[in-house]
Amino acid sequence: MNKPVLPMSSLSLKLPTANRAIEIYRLAASRAFPAKLQGTLNRVAFSAVHVVADPLADTDPWLSAAVDWDKTIAFREHIWDLGLGVAEAMDTAQRGMGLDWPTSLELIQRSVAAAKAKGNAPVFSGAGTDHLAAEDAKSLDDVIRAYEEQIAAVEKAGGRIILMASRALAKIGRNPDDYVKVYDRVLSQVREPVIIHWLGDMFDPALANYWGTSDLNQAMDVAVGLINAHAGKIDGVKVSLLDAQREIDMRRRLAKSVKMYSGDDFNYAELIAGDSQGFSHALLGIFDAIAPAASYALSRLAADDTAGFHDVLGPTVALSRHMFKAPTRFYKTGIVFMAYLNGHQDHFTMVGGQESTRSTLHLAELFRLADKAGLLANPELATRRMKAVLALRGIEA
Repeated sequence: MNKPVLPMSSLSLKLPTANRAIEIYRLAASRAFPAKLQGTLNRVAFSAVHVVADPLADTDPWLSAAVDWDKTIAFREHIWDLGLGVAEAMDTAQRGMGLDWPTSLELIQRSVAAAKAKGNAPVFSGAGTDHLAAEDAKSLDDVIRAYEEQIAAVEKAGGRIILMASRALAKIGRNPDDYVKVYDRVLSQVREPVIIHWLGDMFDPALANYWGTSDLNQAMDVAVGLINAHAGKIDGVKVSLLDAQREIDMRRRLAKSVKMYSGDDFNYAELIAGDSQGFSHALLGIFDAIAPAASYALSRLAADDTAGFHDVLGPTVALSRHMFKAPTRFYKTGIVFMAYLNGHQDHFTMVGGQESTRSTLHLAELFRLADKAGLLANPELATRRMKAVLALRGIEA
């Protein structure tokens, strides 16, 4: 169980406000969550996890990625200890946004090996077409071959597949039939059932008009038809459209054997709780930042303590909506900042130099919301690190 709420903290720091003032912010009462899963879960829950950059590597961050492998794998151990699965080498890890395919494959190989050493801890890994530059894709067969190459590499490593959306397919696919052709070919060859990822263009603008149409209703028709036609090859579908009703509508249309994995970082609490007609499982980037709270909340849900579930997970939603606000693709900066505040890494350095993509005001509000939701594991450490970041941006303690 979570520890009792402590008295109001005496910690405070200076934070900037939207009107260009500086306020004295006093931290809220502490709230701690177990470091390991307590009880059981009745939802399948994956955290799409980030990578820890190596801040001492002599590289040009915009051009090449340097990964701290020890810290990166240690974070996955943290996720597994909490009873969550790892969704590896996804966009949360800056896949295709700083992390190239060779480095992604090494990440997958290391993660799968660590999962096996952990007693076959759950891990699914992204297979896509990102080693094929969109401008170099001349035909659907080029896209198919790119998918096949990555699938074969992940399967050779002993991994399970998350079939990622393809920028190359989005560029050359002219209509729904082109998408069906590609997915039919690819799904016919996979060794084990995969998770299909439908990533919206708010996460990656290059994926606009996915499934061959700009009409989301028509796109859903295409996706549902394809998924249900290949239900035996599909474990589930992750939908990242930030539209709760669309996710509910889709999950009600899926074949009974196919799971809906919520990718809605705006509305995940209500979608996971579900309704009389069903519920969503989870495959979420925000679970990287809130893993202890998510694990404890899910354990309360499994214990039929719905009120306890919402009491813990509900306050995290405001943080997630802030972190994933437009431009949504920059949410990864907040994910890594939370890992820094909570001591999972010793620096606020990111692959691709992406620590610069959010403003000082954004990070200050993230700190406030994380504190109010009880997500700062060590408030003293988090406050000290927040002050250090603010000092670099001109706000002295």
